[in-house]
Amino acid sequence: MRLLSLTAAACLGLFAACDVSHPVAVVGLGNIVYKGSATATFLEGGCFQVSNGRTNCQGGFRPASQTATVTSPVSCSNGLSGVGMVTSETPRAGGGEIVMQDGTRWRFIFGREALVV
Repeated sequence: MRLLSLTAAACLGLFAACDVSHPVAVVGLGNIVYKGSATATFLEGGCFQVSNGRTNCQGGFRPASQTATVTSPVSCSNGLSGVGMVTSETPRAGGGEIVMQDGTRWRFIFGREALVV
């Protein structure tokens, strides 16, 4: 729970200095859809928050250096946590996968495609 609080605080701090915000969709176990947004700052990385109405999940990431792929720790209000690997296809869209600690694999989508999930 402490990790969740620290991540939330970091996200709120980043929202105050945000450069870009994108829609996000995460498709979890049983095809449950979580919707929200990701906010990125130019040099500091960013964070995302999604919800399915009952469970909230969030994660933070550092800016990619030489690659378009970033790794993000993820924590959810139901106690699940995991690690996401997300690749930018363009500066405004991309996706990847979150592997939760229980072994389930969740799909992560950001950009316009997230709006139609």
